[in-house]
Amino acid sequence: MGNVIILGSQWGDEGKGKIVDLFAERFDMVVRYQGGHNAGHTVFIGEKKFVLKLIPSGILRPGKQAVIGNGLVIDPAALLSEIATLESVGVPVSRNLFISTRAHVLFPAHRMMEKMSEGREGRVSIGTTSRGIGPCYEDKIARRGIRIADLLDTEFFRAQYDTIMAEKVTIARALGIDSELDLPAIRAEYEAFAERIRPMVCDTVSLLNQAIRDGKSILFEGAQGTMLDIDHGTYPFVTSSSASAGGACTGTGVAPTRIGGVLGVSKAYITRVGGGPFPTESFDEAGELIRQRGKEFGAVTGRPRRCGWFDVPLLRYTADINGFDSLCVTKLDVLDAFETIPVCVAYRIDGKEITGMPATVSEIARIQPVYEQMPGWNTSTFGISNYDELPAKAKEYIAFLERCTGVEVGCVSTGPERNQTIVRPGSKFEKLVG
Repeated sequence: MGNVIILGSQWGDEGKGKIVDLFAERFDMVVRYQGGHNAGHTVFIGEKKFVLKLIPSGILRPGKQAVIGNGLVIDPAALLSEIATLESVGVPVSRNLFISTRAHVLFPAHRMMEKMSEGREGRVSIGTTSRGIGPCYEDKIARRGIRIADLLDTEFFRAQYDTIMAEKVTIARALGIDSELDLPAIRAEYEAFAERIRPMVCDTVSLLNQAIRDGKSILFEGAQGTMLDIDHGTYPFVTSSSASAGGACTGTGVAPTRIGGVLGVSKAYITRVGGGPFPTESFDEAGELIRQRGKEFGAVTGRPRRCGWFDVPLLRYTADINGFDSLCVTKLDVLDAFETIPVCVAYRIDGKEITGMPATVSEIARIQPVYEQMPGWNTSTFGISNYDELPAKAKEYIAFLERCTGVEVGCVSTGPERNQTIVRPGSKFEKLVG
Protein backbone atom coordinates (compact mmCIF):
# COMPACT_ATOMS: atom_id res chain seq x y z
CA MET A 1 0.00 0.00 0.00
CA GLY A 2 1.25 3.48 -0.82
CA ASN A 3 1.21 6.75 1.08
CA VAL A 4 -2.06 8.68 0.92
CA ILE A 5 -3.24 12.17 1.86
CA ILE A 6 -6.77 12.65 3.21
CA LEU A 7 -7.89 16.26 3.48
CA GLY A 8 -10.90 18.54 3.39
CA SER A 9 -12.14 19.90 0.08
CA GLN A 10 -14.33 22.71 1.44
CA TRP A 11 -14.01 25.05 4.46
CA GLY A 12 -13.20 22.33 6.97
CA ASP A 13 -15.48 20.29 9.26
CA GLU A 14 -16.13 17.83 6.42
CA GLY A 15 -15.81 14.75 8.65
CA LYS A 16 -12.11 14.05 8.02
CA GLY A 17 -11.62 12.73 11.55
CA LYS A 18 -13.99 9.83 11.02
CA ILE A 19 -12.57 9.00 7.59
CA VAL A 20 -8.96 9.06 8.81
CA ASP A 21 -9.87 6.96 11.86
CA LEU A 22 -11.78 4.49 9.69
CA PHE A 23 -8.92 3.80 7.30
CA ALA A 24 -6.00 4.27 9.69
CA GLU A 25 -6.07 0.55 10.49
CA ARG A 26 -4.87 -0.11 6.93
CA PHE A 27 -1.75 2.04 7.32
CA ASP A 28 1.28 1.77 9.57
CA MET A 29 1.48 5.45 10.51
CA VAL A 30 -0.81 8.48 10.57
CA VAL A 31 0.77 11.93 10.43
CA ARG A 32 -0.75 15.38 10.92
CA TYR A 33 1.02 18.03 8.86
CA GLN A 34 -0.40 21.49 9.67
CA GLY A 35 -2.49 23.63 12.00
CA GLY A 36 -2.78 23.73 15.75
CA HIS A 37 -5.35 22.98 18.45
CA ASN A 38 -7.88 25.18 16.65
CA ALA A 39 -8.94 22.24 14.48
CA GLY A 40 -11.09 19.56 16.09
CA HIS A 41 -11.63 16.12 14.59
CA THR A 42 -14.58 14.26 16.10
CA VAL A 43 -14.59 10.47 16.10
CA PHE A 44 -17.39 8.24 17.45
CA ILE A 45 -16.58 4.69 18.54
CA GLY A 46 -19.71 3.09 19.92
CA GLU A 47 -20.98 5.31 22.71
CA LYS A 48 -17.64 7.09 23.08
CA LYS A 49 -16.97 10.47 21.48
CA PHE A 50 -13.40 11.62 20.95
CA VAL A 51 -12.48 15.19 19.97
CA LEU A 52 -8.88 15.27 18.76
CA LYS A 53 -7.24 18.66 18.35
CA LEU A 54 -3.50 18.07 17.88
CA ILE A 55 -3.09 14.31 17.94
CA PRO A 56 -3.76 12.48 14.65
CA SER A 57 -7.01 10.48 14.56
CA GLY A 58 -5.03 7.29 13.93
CA ILE A 59 -4.00 7.21 17.60
CA LEU A 60 -7.32 5.49 18.32
CA ARG A 61 -6.21 2.43 16.34
CA PRO A 62 -4.23 -0.05 18.49
CA GLY A 63 -0.58 -0.29 17.55
CA LYS A 64 -0.59 2.52 15.00
CA GLN A 65 2.09 5.19 15.20
CA ALA A 66 0.84 8.78 15.22
CA VAL A 67 3.12 11.64 14.21
CA ILE A 68 2.81 15.39 14.79
CA GLY A 69 4.80 16.91 11.93
CA ASN A 70 6.97 19.99 11.70
CA GLY A 71 4.18 21.99 10.05
CA LEU A 72 2.20 22.29 13.29
CA VAL A 73 2.23 24.84 16.06
CA ILE A 74 1.90 23.17 19.46
CA ASP A 75 0.49 24.48 22.70
CA PRO A 76 2.11 22.02 25.14
CA ALA A 77 -0.61 22.55 27.76
CA ALA A 78 -3.31 21.68 25.22
CA LEU A 79 -1.32 18.69 23.97
CA LEU A 80 -0.71 17.26 27.43
CA SER A 81 -4.35 17.76 28.35
CA GLU A 82 -5.39 15.87 25.22
CA ILE A 83 -2.95 13.06 26.01
CA ALA A 84 -4.28 12.80 29.58
CA THR A 85 -7.89 12.65 28.37
CA LEU A 86 -7.14 9.85 25.89
CA GLU A 87 -5.02 7.85 28.31
CA SER A 88 -7.75 8.09 30.97
CA VAL A 89 -9.96 5.97 28.70
CA GLY A 90 -7.24 3.48 27.86
CA VAL A 91 -5.65 4.89 24.69
CA PRO A 92 -1.85 4.33 25.04
CA VAL A 93 -0.78 7.67 23.57
CA SER A 94 2.67 8.13 25.09
CA ARG A 95 4.22 5.05 23.51
CA ASN A 96 2.68 5.60 20.05
CA LEU A 97 2.98 9.38 19.58
CA PHE A 98 5.98 11.07 17.96
CA ILE A 99 6.44 14.86 18.00
CA SER A 100 8.64 16.74 15.54
CA THR A 101 11.65 18.61 16.90
CA ARG A 102 10.91 21.25 14.23
CA ALA A 103 7.29 22.02 15.18
CA HIS A 104 6.81 25.47 16.70
CA VAL A 105 5.74 26.19 20.28
CA LEU A 106 2.68 28.31 21.09
CA PHE A 107 2.71 30.50 24.20
CA PRO A 108 0.03 32.44 26.15
CA ALA A 109 1.46 35.63 24.64
CA HIS A 110 0.33 34.40 21.23
CA ARG A 111 -3.25 34.19 22.48
CA MET A 112 -2.91 37.69 23.92
CA MET A 113 -1.65 39.02 20.57
CA GLU A 114 -4.49 37.37 18.64
CA LYS A 115 -7.22 38.72 20.92
CA MET A 116 -5.60 42.13 20.69
CA SER A 117 -5.51 41.96 16.90
CA GLU A 118 -9.07 40.66 16.50
CA GLY A 119 -10.47 43.31 18.84
CA ARG A 120 -8.56 46.25 17.37
CA GLU A 121 -10.74 49.17 16.28
CA GLY A 122 -11.19 49.36 12.53
CA ARG A 123 -10.05 45.79 11.86
CA VAL A 124 -12.40 43.38 10.10
CA SER A 125 -12.68 40.38 12.39
CA ILE A 126 -11.65 37.13 10.72
CA GLY A 127 -13.47 35.04 13.32
CA THR A 128 -10.52 33.06 14.61
CA THR A 129 -10.68 30.67 17.56
CA SER A 130 -8.42 33.09 19.53
CA ARG A 131 -6.06 30.25 20.43
CA GLY A 132 -2.97 32.10 19.24
CA ILE A 133 -2.40 30.02 16.10
CA GLY A 134 -1.91 32.95 13.71
CA PRO A 135 0.58 34.90 15.86
CA CYS A 136 2.59 31.72 16.44
CA TYR A 137 2.85 31.18 12.68
CA GLU A 138 3.76 34.87 12.33
CA ASP A 139 6.73 34.31 14.64
CA LYS A 140 7.69 31.23 12.62
CA ILE A 141 7.73 33.11 9.32
CA ALA A 142 9.48 36.10 10.91
CA ARG A 143 12.22 33.67 12.06
CA ARG A 144 11.80 34.49 15.72
CA GLY A 145 9.78 31.44 16.72
CA ILE A 146 10.70 28.87 19.35
CA ARG A 147 10.65 25.26 18.18
CA ILE A 148 10.24 22.07 20.17
CA ALA A 149 13.98 21.43 19.82
CA ASP A 150 14.66 24.86 21.33
CA LEU A 151 12.23 24.19 24.19
CA LEU A 152 14.17 21.05 25.11
CA ASP A 153 17.46 22.98 25.26
CA THR A 154 16.89 24.70 28.61
CA GLU A 155 19.70 27.26 28.52
CA PHE A 156 19.02 28.30 24.93
CA PHE A 157 15.26 28.36 25.57
CA ARG A 158 15.55 30.72 28.54
CA ALA A 159 17.53 33.31 26.61
CA GLN A 160 15.32 33.06 23.54
CA TYR A 161 12.10 33.16 25.54
CA ASP A 162 13.09 36.22 27.59
CA THR A 163 13.99 38.21 24.47
CA ILE A 164 10.88 37.31 22.50
CA MET A 165 8.42 37.81 25.35
CA ALA A 166 9.94 41.18 26.21
CA GLU A 167 9.11 42.24 22.64
CA LYS A 168 5.51 41.05 23.04
CA VAL A 169 5.03 43.06 26.23
CA THR A 170 6.51 46.16 24.59
CA ILE A 171 4.10 45.84 21.66
CA ALA A 172 1.13 45.34 23.98
CA ARG A 173 2.00 48.41 26.04
CA ALA A 174 2.52 50.51 22.90
CA LEU A 175 -1.04 49.64 21.92
CA GLY A 176 -2.36 50.58 25.35
CA ILE A 177 -2.82 47.03 26.62
CA ASP A 178 -1.61 46.20 30.09
CA SER A 179 -0.25 42.66 29.90
CA GLU A 180 -1.10 40.51 32.90
CA LEU A 181 1.17 37.64 31.88
CA ASP A 182 3.57 36.39 34.54
CA LEU A 183 6.44 35.72 32.16
CA PRO A 184 8.88 34.05 34.64
CA ALA A 185 6.11 31.71 35.85
CA ILE A 186 5.16 30.82 32.26
CA ARG A 187 8.80 30.11 31.42
CA ALA A 188 9.07 27.72 34.38
CA GLU A 189 5.81 26.06 33.39
CA TYR A 190 7.06 25.49 29.84
CA GLU A 191 10.33 24.04 31.13
CA ALA A 192 8.22 21.53 33.03
CA PHE A 193 6.17 20.83 29.89
CA ALA A 194 9.43 20.14 28.04
CA GLU A 195 10.37 17.31 30.38
CA ARG A 196 6.95 15.72 30.07
CA ILE A 197 6.96 15.64 26.27
CA ARG A 198 10.70 14.92 25.86
CA PRO A 199 10.28 11.11 25.54
CA MET A 200 7.91 11.59 22.58
CA VAL A 201 10.05 14.11 20.65
CA CYS A 202 12.23 12.98 17.76
CA ASP A 203 13.42 13.82 14.25
CA THR A 204 10.17 12.90 12.51
CA VAL A 205 11.62 13.67 9.05
CA SER A 206 14.06 10.79 9.51
CA LEU A 207 11.40 8.65 11.17
CA LEU A 208 8.94 9.00 8.29
CA ASN A 209 11.43 8.62 5.45
CA GLN A 210 13.02 5.57 7.05
CA ALA A 211 9.56 4.07 7.47
CA ILE A 212 8.94 4.55 3.75
CA ARG A 213 12.28 2.92 2.90
CA ASP A 214 11.26 0.02 5.13
CA GLY A 215 8.09 -0.46 3.09
CA LYS A 216 5.67 1.00 5.64
CA SER A 217 2.62 2.99 4.57
CA ILE A 218 1.67 6.46 5.80
CA LEU A 219 -1.66 8.23 5.95
CA PHE A 220 -1.32 12.03 5.93
CA GLU A 221 -4.10 13.85 7.78
CA GLY A 222 -5.07 17.42 6.91
CA ALA A 223 -6.66 19.67 9.50
CA GLN A 224 -8.68 22.56 8.06
CA GLY A 225 -10.23 22.45 4.57
CA THR A 226 -8.60 23.66 1.36
CA MET A 227 -10.64 26.88 1.22
CA LEU A 228 -8.89 27.91 4.46
CA ASP A 229 -5.43 27.41 2.95
CA ILE A 230 -3.19 30.45 3.48
CA ASP A 231 -2.40 30.67 -0.25
CA HIS A 232 -5.46 29.28 -1.99
CA GLY A 233 -8.33 30.01 0.38
CA THR A 234 -10.63 33.01 0.79
CA TYR A 235 -7.82 35.24 2.01
CA PRO A 236 -7.68 36.86 4.56
CA PHE A 237 -10.50 34.72 6.01
CA VAL A 238 -8.21 31.69 6.14
CA THR A 239 -6.01 29.79 8.54
CA SER A 240 -2.28 30.48 8.83
CA SER A 241 -0.90 27.27 7.34
CA SER A 242 -0.91 25.22 4.13
CA ALA A 243 -4.09 23.17 4.43
CA SER A 244 -3.91 21.80 0.86
CA ALA A 245 -2.15 18.63 -0.30
CA GLY A 246 1.16 20.43 -0.84
CA GLY A 247 1.30 21.13 2.88
CA ALA A 248 1.70 17.42 3.53
CA CYS A 249 5.19 17.56 2.01
CA THR A 250 6.38 20.83 3.55
CA GLY A 251 4.75 19.94 6.88
CA THR A 252 6.44 16.55 7.24
CA GLY A 253 9.60 16.49 5.11
CA VAL A 254 8.27 13.71 2.89
CA ALA A 255 8.88 14.33 -0.81
CA PRO A 256 6.00 14.70 -3.33
CA THR A 257 7.30 11.68 -5.25
CA ARG A 258 6.57 9.55 -2.16
CA ILE A 259 2.83 10.35 -2.23
CA GLY A 260 0.69 7.71 -3.93
CA GLY A 261 -2.72 9.39 -3.89
CA VAL A 262 -4.92 12.20 -2.60
CA LEU A 263 -8.43 11.65 -1.24
CA GLY A 264 -10.77 14.58 -0.64
CA VAL A 265 -13.53 14.74 1.96
CA SER A 266 -16.65 16.80 1.27
CA LYS A 267 -20.02 17.12 2.89
CA ALA A 268 -23.09 16.45 0.77
CA TYR A 269 -23.77 20.14 1.37
CA ILE A 270 -21.30 22.75 2.68
CA THR A 271 -20.53 24.68 5.87
CA ARG A 272 -18.04 27.20 7.16
CA VAL A 273 -17.19 28.77 10.53
CA GLY A 274 -16.17 32.35 11.16
CA GLY A 275 -16.16 35.31 8.80
CA GLY A 276 -15.65 35.45 5.06
CA PRO A 277 -17.69 35.04 1.88
CA PHE A 278 -19.86 31.96 1.36
CA PRO A 279 -21.63 31.97 -2.05
CA THR A 280 -24.14 29.18 -1.37
CA GLU A 281 -24.98 30.02 2.25
CA SER A 282 -28.64 29.41 3.09
CA PHE A 283 -30.16 32.07 5.35
CA ASP A 284 -33.66 30.57 5.54
CA GLU A 285 -35.22 27.66 7.35
CA ALA A 286 -33.45 25.19 5.05
CA GLY A 287 -30.08 26.32 6.37
CA GLU A 288 -31.30 25.96 9.94
CA LEU A 289 -32.68 22.48 9.19
CA ILE A 290 -29.27 21.43 7.84
CA ARG A 291 -27.62 22.84 10.98
CA GLN A 292 -29.92 20.94 13.33
CA ARG A 293 -29.95 17.65 11.41
CA GLY A 294 -26.20 17.76 10.85
CA LYS A 295 -25.40 18.94 14.40
CA GLU A 296 -23.35 21.68 12.81
CA PHE A 297 -21.63 23.18 15.80
CA GLY A 298 -17.85 23.52 16.14
CA ALA A 299 -16.04 20.58 17.75
CA VAL A 300 -13.57 22.94 19.47
CA THR A 301 -15.54 26.17 19.95
CA GLY A 302 -19.18 25.02 19.90
CA ARG A 303 -19.99 27.87 17.51
CA PRO A 304 -22.91 27.26 15.12
CA ARG A 305 -21.66 26.67 11.60
CA ARG A 306 -22.97 28.56 8.62
CA CYS A 307 -24.73 26.11 6.29
CA GLY A 308 -25.49 26.03 2.58
CA TRP A 309 -25.73 23.97 -0.58
CA PHE A 310 -23.11 21.93 -2.39
CA ASP A 311 -20.84 24.17 -4.45
CA VAL A 312 -19.58 22.55 -7.67
CA PRO A 313 -17.28 25.40 -8.83
CA LEU A 314 -15.64 25.41 -5.41
CA LEU A 315 -15.05 21.65 -5.54
CA ARG A 316 -13.59 21.89 -9.04
CA TYR A 317 -11.21 24.55 -7.77
CA THR A 318 -10.04 22.51 -4.78
CA ALA A 319 -9.75 19.41 -6.97
CA ASP A 320 -7.35 21.31 -9.24
CA ILE A 321 -5.24 22.42 -6.26
CA ASN A 322 -5.08 18.99 -4.62
CA GLY A 323 -5.39 16.57 -7.54
CA PHE A 324 -8.09 14.47 -5.90
CA ASP A 325 -8.07 10.85 -7.04
CA SER A 326 -11.41 10.24 -5.35
CA LEU A 327 -13.87 11.92 -3.02
CA CYS A 328 -15.65 10.86 0.14
CA VAL A 329 -19.05 12.53 0.50
CA THR A 330 -20.11 12.69 4.14
CA LYS A 331 -23.42 13.35 5.93
CA LEU A 332 -25.57 12.24 3.02
CA ASP A 333 -28.25 11.34 5.58
CA VAL A 334 -28.62 15.01 6.59
CA LEU A 335 -30.33 15.62 3.23
CA ASP A 336 -32.93 12.86 3.78
CA ALA A 337 -35.58 15.41 4.83
CA PHE A 338 -35.52 17.61 1.71
CA GLU A 339 -38.06 17.49 -1.12
CA THR A 340 -35.60 19.16 -3.48
CA ILE A 341 -31.89 19.81 -3.09
CA PRO A 342 -30.29 22.83 -4.77
CA VAL A 343 -26.78 22.35 -6.16
CA CYS A 344 -24.70 25.32 -7.26
CA VAL A 345 -23.36 24.43 -10.73
CA ALA A 346 -21.94 27.79 -11.85
CA TYR A 347 -20.98 31.28 -10.69
CA ARG A 348 -22.08 34.62 -12.12
CA ILE A 349 -20.80 38.07 -11.26
CA ASP A 350 -22.73 41.07 -12.58
CA GLY A 351 -24.75 38.69 -14.74
CA LYS A 352 -21.73 37.12 -16.46
CA GLU A 353 -20.74 33.51 -15.89
CA ILE A 354 -17.19 33.16 -14.62
CA THR A 355 -14.73 30.30 -14.51
CA GLY A 356 -12.31 29.63 -11.70
CA MET A 357 -12.31 31.07 -8.20
CA PRO A 358 -11.94 34.86 -7.82
CA ALA A 359 -8.88 35.91 -5.83
CA THR A 360 -10.49 38.63 -3.71
CA VAL A 361 -13.18 38.27 -1.08
CA SER A 362 -14.98 41.29 -2.52
CA GLU A 363 -15.41 39.44 -5.82
CA ILE A 364 -16.44 36.19 -4.11
CA ALA A 365 -19.01 38.14 -2.06
CA ARG A 366 -20.59 39.33 -5.33
CA ILE A 367 -21.01 35.82 -6.72
CA GLN A 368 -24.52 34.91 -7.79
CA PRO A 369 -24.75 31.11 -7.60
CA VAL A 370 -26.53 29.30 -10.43
CA TYR A 371 -28.53 26.38 -9.03
CA GLU A 372 -29.92 23.17 -10.43
CA GLN A 373 -32.64 21.51 -8.38
CA MET A 374 -32.14 17.82 -7.66
CA PRO A 375 -35.04 15.69 -6.42
CA GLY A 376 -34.79 14.58 -2.79
CA TRP A 377 -35.34 10.96 -1.74
CA ASN A 378 -37.49 11.49 1.37
CA THR A 379 -36.39 8.30 3.05
CA SER A 380 -33.70 7.49 5.59
CA THR A 381 -30.19 6.71 4.40
CA PHE A 382 -28.83 6.75 7.95
CA GLY A 383 -26.40 3.91 8.62
CA ILE A 384 -26.55 2.36 5.13
CA SER A 385 -23.24 0.66 4.35
CA ASN A 386 -24.02 -0.88 0.94
CA TYR A 387 -24.21 1.41 -2.08
CA ASP A 388 -26.91 -0.70 -3.75
CA GLU A 389 -29.20 -0.10 -0.77
CA LEU A 390 -29.23 3.68 -1.22
CA PRO A 391 -32.46 5.16 -2.61
CA ALA A 392 -32.35 5.65 -6.37
CA LYS A 393 -32.57 9.44 -6.08
CA ALA A 394 -29.69 9.50 -3.58
CA LYS A 395 -27.58 7.61 -6.10
CA GLU A 396 -28.70 10.08 -8.78
CA TYR A 397 -27.53 12.93 -6.54
CA ILE A 398 -24.10 11.34 -6.12
CA ALA A 399 -23.81 10.65 -9.84
CA PHE A 400 -24.76 14.28 -10.56
CA LEU A 401 -21.98 15.52 -8.27
CA GLU A 402 -19.50 13.24 -10.03
CA ARG A 403 -20.49 14.50 -13.50
CA CYS A 404 -20.39 18.15 -12.49
CA THR A 405 -17.13 18.09 -10.54
CA GLY A 406 -15.24 15.56 -12.66
CA VAL A 407 -14.18 13.70 -9.49
CA GLU A 408 -15.17 10.15 -8.61
CA VAL A 409 -17.21 9.71 -5.44
CA GLY A 410 -15.67 6.52 -4.13
CA CYS A 411 -16.88 6.72 -0.55
CA VAL A 412 -20.11 7.85 1.12
CA SER A 413 -20.68 8.38 4.86
CA THR A 414 -24.20 7.92 6.22
CA GLY A 415 -23.58 8.44 9.94
CA PRO A 416 -20.87 9.14 12.52
CA GLU A 417 -19.96 5.51 13.33
CA ARG A 418 -17.17 3.62 11.56
CA ASN A 419 -19.56 1.07 10.09
CA GLN A 420 -21.89 3.72 8.68
CA THR A 421 -19.73 4.11 5.61
CA ILE A 422 -19.87 2.93 2.00
CA VAL A 423 -16.72 2.27 -0.03
CA ARG A 424 -17.70 1.65 -3.62
CA PRO A 425 -16.15 -1.56 -4.99
CA GLY A 426 -13.64 -1.00 -7.76
CA SER A 427 -13.30 2.73 -7.02
CA LYS A 428 -9.97 4.55 -6.83
CA PHE A 429 -10.84 5.21 -3.20
CA GLU A 430 -10.95 1.49 -2.47
CA LYS A 431 -7.67 0.91 -4.28
CA LEU A 432 -5.85 3.64 -2.38
CA VAL A 433 -6.99 2.60 1.10
CA GLY A 434 -6.62 -1.10 0.40
